[in-house]
Amino acid sequence: MSEDQKKQLEQQLWNIANTLRGKMDADEFRDYILGFIFYKYLSEKMELFANEILKQDDLLFANINAKMANATEYLEAIKEEALEKLGYFLKPEELFSAVALRGNSSNEEAKVTNFILGDLQKILTNIQLSTMGTESEEDFDNLFEDMDLNSTKLGKTPEARNDIIAKVLAHLDKIDFELKNTELDVLGDAYEYLIGQFASGAGKKAGEFYTPQEVSKILAKLVTTGKHKLRSVYDPTCGSGSLLLRVAREVKDVGDFYGQEMNRTTYNLARMNMILHGVHYRKFDIKQEDTLERPQHMGQTFEAIVANPPFSAQWSANPLFTSDDRFSQYGKLAPGSKADFAFVQHMIYHLAENGIMAIVLPHGVLFRGGAELHIRRYLIEQKNYLDAVIGLPANIFYGTSIPTCILVFKKCKENPEDVLFIDASREFEKVKTQNILREHHIDKIVDTYRNRTVIEKYSHRALLQQIAENDYNLNIPRYVDNFEEEEEIDIYAVMKEIKELEAKRAELDKEIDVYFKELGLFF
Repeated sequence: MSEDQKKQLEQQLWNIANTLRGKMDADEFRDYILGFIFYKYLSEKMELFANEILKQDDLLFANINAKMANATEYLEAIKEEALEKLGYFLKPEELFSAVALRGNSSNEEAKVTNFILGDLQKILTNIQLSTMGTESEEDFDNLFEDMDLNSTKLGKTPEARNDIIAKVLAHLDKIDFELKNTELDVLGDAYEYLIGQFASGAGKKAGEFYTPQEVSKILAKLVTTGKHKLRSVYDPTCGSGSLLLRVAREVKDVGDFYGQEMNRTTYNLARMNMILHGVHYRKFDIKQEDTLERPQHMGQTFEAIVANPPFSAQWSANPLFTSDDRFSQYGKLAPGSKADFAFVQHMIYHLAENGIMAIVLPHGVLFRGGAELHIRRYLIEQKNYLDAVIGLPANIFYGTSIPTCILVFKKCKENPEDVLFIDASREFEKVKTQNILREHHIDKIVDTYRNRTVIEKYSHRALLQQIAENDYNLNIPRYVDNFEEEEEIDIYAVMKEIKELEAKRAELDKEIDVYFKELGLFF
């Protein structure tokens, strides 16, 4: 698919999404449109899978109906295979295209009704029910719970709701996501595009589920440095799962994906996103819970860890956590008003000995005192896990304009004698009200990190002794001198120029005065 075709597809999907825009808030109609796209994906995947099984019998799955001989036997055999390989099952009459056709048909003689709301709600429930008692049950549990087709936000009457949904399905049905072409991830890319569009329009709420793509790229490239395959990748605040999937793009293969997300709606989005990108249900383990208070993957370690946690969030800081394996060795807990270092400690606990972790945080973590200074000092002085500090530009995240930084940690550093500081805060492109990192900005950050290059006014390798002398204050200007000297002003040349301009003005005043007198004007 060419870049132009890709953009055309993205615009088509956004136009379809806008069919619902006047009905509800961005974060609400997001759940409907992404849910319908996911249903279309599951349906087409099911149809392709079943058609492959039926090829030897010269049958098409969509054509199987109750009137056919052996229809039940065919469906039972396909269901058994589908639950094993795909993790779910859909009947021929439950396929997206069949429902879209019914919703946009009106034929009294054939007794076809175009009222599909009841059928559609039942089908979405049946997808989940088909997984009951199977390995994939948890991955499909309540996946469509945010799609209330009887909500008055879709329309005041059942007929109005049916009409809008039928239109959306009809438009989506016309789009070919090219699932037959396994080399392309057209639908996955389109889904990511829509998630990004919804995030940009959702303001402060966007931080709950989406990391800007350019920041995701940096984090993914950092944690895959020197690696072609990953045994596992983990995101403790995974949102829509986009960051986990971004890491997978940087290597040939990822064994397993792990994540935890507190928000139920966003958790559903993450599971959909995984499946849409072709991640088999056995290869991802996404949990819904508060990561700090109720961690779900205790005892496990991961080769790559990435996170964009909520900045300076509150947490309980319960004294009981001082005996928790994640926090016990530090002697102090992160303050209850700022959980930033609690996330760092949680991630380090889960980091494998050969792993790399990268986390986005506000600048306060670099210099705040108290318990945070104590934890910072322990990580550097006692453990020597901090590998790099990278300053990012302000105003690159949705919903906040504050500048942020990336901290990179390794348990086995190749360069144990220093910490690399990168100041990338002034290298960006301004687009309307947002600051954007372009490919060359991203490449410079990543290349500087991977090669540990020292660049004047951009990067510096600070010895541990230098950091100790600064009392473990990691404020980037202490290590990267980005001071720009003002150009010297020749005051005598300026005064001379001013006098010359004044003399010219006096001459012009005389000329103008002559013209006024000729016109009989006197001032």
